Amino acid sequence: MTFFEWLIFFVIIQFIHGLGTLKLYEKCGFNSFLAFVPVYNAIILMKIIRRPWWWTILLFIPIINLLIIPVIWVETVKTFGKIKLIDTILVIFSLGFYIYFINYSKNILYFDDRTQNPKTALGEWISSIIFAVILATIVHTYFIQPYIIPTGSLEKSLLVGDFLFVSKFHYGARVPQTAISFPMVHDTIVGTGIRSYLNKPQIPYLRLPGFEKIKRNEIVTFSWPADTVRQFFVKEKGVKKPIDKKSNYVKRCVAIPADTLEIRNGQIFINGEKSIMPYRAKPIFNYTLYNDEGISISKLSKANLKIDRKFRVKDITQKKFDMIRPYVKRLVSNSPDNFTIITDHNGIPYNVRSKGRIVLTEISGRNMDVFLTEKEAKNIENSNLVDSIVRNFKKIKSYNTQYFPNDIKFNWNEDNFGPIIIPMRGEKIVLNKNNLPIYKKLIRDYEKNSLELINGSIVINGLKTNEYTFKQDYYWMMGDNRYRSEDSRSWGFVPEDHIVGKPVFIWMSIDGINDGIKNWKIRWDRVFTTVNLDGEPKSYRWHFLILVLIIYILSEIRKRKKA
Repeated sequence: MTFFEWLIFFVIIQFIHGLGTLKLYEKCGFNSFLAFVPVYNAIILMKIIRRPWWWTILLFIPIINLLIIPVIWVETVKTFGKIKLIDTILVIFSLGFYIYFINYSKNILYFDDRTQNPKTALGEWISSIIFAVILATIVHTYFIQPYIIPTGSLEKSLLVGDFLFVSKFHYGARVPQTAISFPMVHDTIVGTGIRSYLNKPQIPYLRLPGFEKIKRNEIVTFSWPADTVRQFFVKEKGVKKPIDKKSNYVKRCVAIPADTLEIRNGQIFINGEKSIMPYRAKPIFNYTLYNDEGISISKLSKANLKIDRKFRVKDITQKKFDMIRPYVKRLVSNSPDNFTIITDHNGIPYNVRSKGRIVLTEISGRNMDVFLTEKEAKNIENSNLVDSIVRNFKKIKSYNTQYFPNDIKFNWNEDNFGPIIIPMRGEKIVLNKNNLPIYKKLIRDYEKNSLELINGSIVINGLKTNEYTFKQDYYWMMGDNRYRSEDSRSWGFVPEDHIVGKPVFIWMSIDGINDGIKNWKIRWDRVFTTVNLDGEPKSYRWHFLILVLIIYILSEIRKRKKA
């Protein structure tokens, strides 16, 4: 729905409200005409049911209004003498139209001195739950929201098992575009697999004012521009979601509007110059280690280098595999005679191997492919652990559809990509057959235009043209774990209306989050550390605990003074 369509809908609602309450307003000493006056009629209604005027504001906040409107219906019928449980049920299940019955009845009873407190413990409990959910939904939607890092695409900057607080107000909170949705959940109701929203109606894109813009190389949370995923990296065809219900990703914004981005041999260049990453950024690249006497993983581990390990499992069975499954990162070979696995640097715990009588043989030859930061690679190069270390990247280009813009005419790959201009709102670009594949999705899907190529001519919204002016800003997102990250190199630009917020704090970090609760270990050095600031990360957990303690003490003192 457009803003104009919502305006028409709003006027119709005011008319319906007025017809259903005009006599109630009159009974309470107000002019019946006021029942039809937009916004002011809600303020008057709050006076009638003896509720604070600011409840009116809640009526205009998406998602929150779905919670507060039924409460106002119930409060209204109770104010006019309908206090039984059946009255509450009737007004809710009739979507408020039970108020019409009261409005047009012969004897309207108005209880202006009705107590506002619930009469039963159950009523008080329900009331408390509703307003707790309303408050939490406001905070969750417009201020700050928790997220968890489920994949290693930003390893080693953000780790799997980091729990983030993402600020919605730094860049300006995005008003929910899904008008009817279950509160406090994303796309499904927890534990049910049931969709938590209705696809229609949709509210046009609107973002509240923020106090900063996205900076280059900041970590950003956004809605994945592709359709959706049931599991990460498993594409699901034919499923469409509203923007605010798409899967949420966390990546580093390596290019902002008007930048010219190019990737040369794995290195990012912005506007012709090599991009300088923040101190905390730890991009990971692919290297090959060489050593004539064989590469010793144990020596590398003692040098504090966390390198994946390869094992051959003897006499594999389903039972043995189920025992080691939590520690397996991927299978190299599933042949029973040569069952080979990759684990992280810790390998398989001794107690697991002992209990299952699992025999492992570590495989390490004269060369090994590893994923390291540039600093880790430099440390290895300066040590005597290997004879040499060589960085790998795709030197040979081939025309493909695997990488953006997913067009056979482009030979870009993950290591050599571009150059490509990042669109900016209000910027005019000259279009031709060569660059059309890069920008056609933006013009057609994100900015809702019709676009055709007719007899070699570009036709937008029925008009032949060779230029286009963008309606919103776009960004380029990449993971620091460059070879294990599905990012803009695969699906392209991230539009402004897909931006969710800015990660500001890691409030909890659990090592082994996917290995079962008994294997969880809290990374205390990461608890309450900042995300986007520069310099060495510093934990503020004690500061937080002291602040909570001070608030608790002040609250207790206040209660005792009142008593």
